[in-house]
Amino acid sequence: MVLQTETPAKLDGAQDNPYSRVKTTDPLRKRGPRMKVGFLTACMRNKNLDEILDFAAQAGFQALEVTSAHLQMDNLDERKAESLKSKLKEKGLVLSSVAHYANFLAGDRNLHQAQMKRAVDVAVMLDVNVVCALAGVAPMGADKVRLLREEALPHWKPLAKYAEEKGIKIAFENWFRTLTENLEHWTICFETIDEDNVGLNFDPSHLYWMGIDYLAAVDEFKDRIFHTHAKDTEIKQERLRRLGCRSTSWWRYVIPGFGGIDWGAYVSRLRGIQYDGVLSIEHEDKTFGPEEGLEKGLAHLSLFV
Repeated sequence: MVLQTETPAKLDGAQDNPYSRVKTTDPLRKRGPRMKVGFLTACMRNKNLDEILDFAAQAGFQALEVTSAHLQMDNLDERKAESLKSKLKEKGLVLSSVAHYANFLAGDRNLHQAQMKRAVDVAVMLDVNVVCALAGVAPMGADKVRLLREEALPHWKPLAKYAEEKGIKIAFENWFRTLTENLEHWTICFETIDEDNVGLNFDPSHLYWMGIDYLAAVDEFKDRIFHTHAKDTEIKQERLRRLGCRSTSWWRYVIPGFGGIDWGAYVSRLRGIQYDGVLSIEHEDKTFGPEEGLEKGLAHLSLFV
């Protein structure tokens, strides 16, 4: 996970976009959940959005999770939003989320609230119903439970209500450095910020290397999974046996199919809870360039969706 430090990420035309705020009848849904494969655009930070759309369509992707930076969120107006929606429809793509991964625990909290409200407003303009975010990145050694109850509640509660009024869900990625590190944190988070539109951008890669059952987590938090990241984790067993679990050099994030996650079982479990959204590849594998890694991830995930 790469934090976003700038304010300056989705729709279709809209019948088969599960993230669309436009409700239509799709006869294909009678066949059961139909997931799409997409990717988070952060790995292409040196390309503009038009270039990303061209690559995604040519490679065979179906969805994009677009960062607020790529959307140039502060400058997006209705005219630009309509233009983007037309381009997406033309290329057969949908947007799965407006992604704004900033840390409210660092910096100006009023500014963060304003940015998040802007992300919600942009999602409305783009007919998308999910904004992906971070619950907060805790300082090293901090008590995350205390931060959830004392810091996250007053910050996120009004944002959740603002988003709810506009039909938008907020999905926290469960990055291990954040306040939603493990399942106990998830439980406390959803008990504390108890609006139904606050949930998860579920990423199994973080759970996997920590030894948390990512399949059981899908079942337990099925009503809170609004979006998913497709990222794998390689466990270097020889390093783990030599250094022990308190080291950090025995695991690394990789493209789906190059680590230890059972993607067939995971997709099956998502299908079992009637999840029909996106598997959004978050490319953090340093052994592949952006395009090559994304294409390999798409090839692997396409075996299961």
